[in-house]
Amino acid sequence: SIVGVRRAGKSTIMKQYMKILTQSGVEKKDILYVNFEDPRFEGELNLALLTKIYETYIENLRPNKRPYIFLDEVQEIKGWEKFAVSLHERKDAHIIVSGSSSSLLSSEFSTLLTGRHLDLEVFPLSFSEYISFMGINPKDRLNVAANRMRIGGMLKDYMQKGGFPLVVLTNNTQLNVDYFRDIIFKDVVRRHKVREVDKVNALAKYYLTNISSQITFNKIRKFLGISVETVERFSSYLQEAYLIFLLRRFSYSLKDQEKSPRKVYAIDVGLRNAVASRFSKDDGRLAENLVFLHLLRNGKELFYWKDKEHREVDFIVKEGIVPKSAIQVCWSFEDERTKRREIAALVKAAKELKLNEGLIVTNEYEGTEEVDGIKIKYILLPSFFLEEGLISRSFH
Repeated sequence: SIVGVRRAGKSTIMKQYMKILTQSGVEKKDILYVNFEDPRFEGELNLALLTKIYETYIENLRPNKRPYIFLDEVQEIKGWEKFAVSLHERKDAHIIVSGSSSSLLSSEFSTLLTGRHLDLEVFPLSFSEYISFMGINPKDRLNVAANRMRIGGMLKDYMQKGGFPLVVLTNNTQLNVDYFRDIIFKDVVRRHKVREVDKVNALAKYYLTNISSQITFNKIRKFLGISVETVERFSSYLQEAYLIFLLRRFSYSLKDQEKSPRKVYAIDVGLRNAVASRFSKDDGRLAENLVFLHLLRNGKELFYWKDKEHREVDFIVKEGIVPKSAIQVCWSFEDERTKRREIAALVKAAKELKLNEGLIVTNEYEGTEEVDGIKIKYILLPSFFLEEGLISRSFH
């Protein structure tokens, strides 16, 4: 299954795979592609339609070999899993599905085919992919070094317009507003039959405005005038649609994790900038959101850390049951007090979690220093995004 926010490139990946299949000798009639967001299917999206499409395909095109069946935005069909599993079990077809709902990852299809299927999560362009779109090969270290100033400028552009492929290619940031509307209407309101459209819209904008901040459902309840249960339900819909992510506080106690505030992050900073209320320059929040997405793309299990004195570390990376790294994101160190506070929190977390070092991702400088027995590494944001293997290499 290929899953991720809409407009991130899932259909493109499917079509690229179809092209690879035909180039490797698979006949075109052995490939079926169906997009369930095609307006011609409107009002008929059910299991009977899916079965009819398949039977018509087999009857008319008579594939020579086990066909490859691509079902795009398959979550539109209720009960599609039974159909897909049945074909797979009978070895009637290779099934490739895509959808803009994280529920596909825990669907009956994924559960029943454990170990016999692959999941691919698709995000908007990473910074590495972004500079590649702009003509710089991120794997060519000499090229990257020679274009250091240009890459710094690209990072500022990326922080403003984000990484949706069509936005980057056309430089049309209005598309981000359209994408937001589509996600809310198609992936939340229509899919879950939500009636309070204005409330779910307001909740989404509240989250996007407050990226990289701690939130509580109780505070939002008062702000929006809806019950805590409704806030929780709408929040789960927004997460399922890949619009936002809610990060838990690190604790060895699941009860403490559950009780603590969450931190919120957006799927794309460009989309966030297009629809959020912005009252001040918020490069720090945007940088932290980008670091979160970078770690997430790399398959990291993430938490934030906070102690009773309200010292806070942005990210704890956990492997299994063991915390492996502590990462602080500081856009600027203009204020010496801010720098001291960020370092003190990182040192405290490192000691508590039995780590030898901490990482500070910044826009200021690179280097290392030792503070109270803990090694602190400073790395520039572009280097953090472009150095492959940095995260795992820095903390072992």
